[in-house]
Amino acid sequence: MGEHSAAQGAHTGAVDGAPRRALARALWYVAPGRVDLWEESVAPLGPGEARVRTLWSSVSRGTERLVLAGRVPVSEHARMRAPAQQGAFPFPVKYGYAAVGVVEAGPDDLVGRTVFALVPHADVFTAPADALVAVPDGIPPRRAVLAANMETALNGVWDGAVGPGDRVAVVGAGLVGCLVASLVARIAGTEVTLVDVLPARAAIAAALGCRFAAPEDCPRDCDVVFHASASEPGLATAIAAAGTEAAIVEMSWYGEGAVAAPLGGAFHSQRLRLVGSQVGSVAPSRRPRWSYRRRLEKALDLLDDPRLDVLLDTEIAFADLPRLLPAALAAGGGALGIVVRYD
Repeated sequence: MGEHSAAQGAHTGAVDGAPRRALARALWYVAPGRVDLWEESVAPLGPGEARVRTLWSSVSRGTERLVLAGRVPVSEHARMRAPAQQGAFPFPVKYGYAAVGVVEAGPDDLVGRTVFALVPHADVFTAPADALVAVPDGIPPRRAVLAANMETALNGVWDGAVGPGDRVAVVGAGLVGCLVASLVARIAGTEVTLVDVLPARAAIAAALGCRFAAPEDCPRDCDVVFHASASEPGLATAIAAAGTEAAIVEMSWYGEGAVAAPLGGAFHSQRLRLVGSQVGSVAPSRRPRWSYRRRLEKALDLLDDPRLDVLLDTEIAFADLPRLLPAALAAGGGALGIVVRYD
């Protein structure tokens, strides 16, 4: 395990009667294809802060794969910063934004509560109390790590303005795509097809109450199409699936490099719309009434669905992250949802 420079001089116990700071371990992306666990000192709580012992965290497979590869564009370094990120892109950087744990110290009304926080992967963390969101009763802490991805999916569904009875295709059965499909399938009368190159994702679609199709069998003349595959072929499939004057909601994050979009053919004659969706801003249709906190609280409420447990198919112990996480994030890997267990 590596040692973070911030931990220099950090101790446990006492020196000359002075209390020593406790230590925590956190995941750092340190070089292309390499992560490490670094020790850090846990600072005393300040006013309005809470200390949380982590139970579970979730790895954002698409985004953190780009971070691991050092492919965050320079132009996006500021916008890509996670709320509690340390370090700077490309390396070393402490990155992540989906953790669930139990409050050990802080405001009395929070101590002992299970909370969600937009923080990197660490076994102990300190955060402003008002940045913690209580996990609703009845939602298992392990499933609650999906809150950040559900927030992205909810924002995308708002951007797509799906209505009852719509024919919808979701191209890309990754974590965000599956959550989008699960939300849209709850709208009365919708016909939802989850599209992916991996046949094994058909079982996921069935569990979420959706149809499944390989790209060559993707439905046509859809009212709304969501693209979440982060690939050029997937984008082409999504555009081809859209009906006249329909919207294609682009939810992929590509990182560095140009992406070809097939805007010839019927794109103009059918008056298609390509809509960018990104969780950094509340969708315009909701922005006058919805705060970021209200949206995150609603995302947690929407996790009250045991079917979603099927999405967390890869579990890694925190101590094993340096050894196992790079392979789990590799392109073409079979992992859908990567969850980190803290013992």
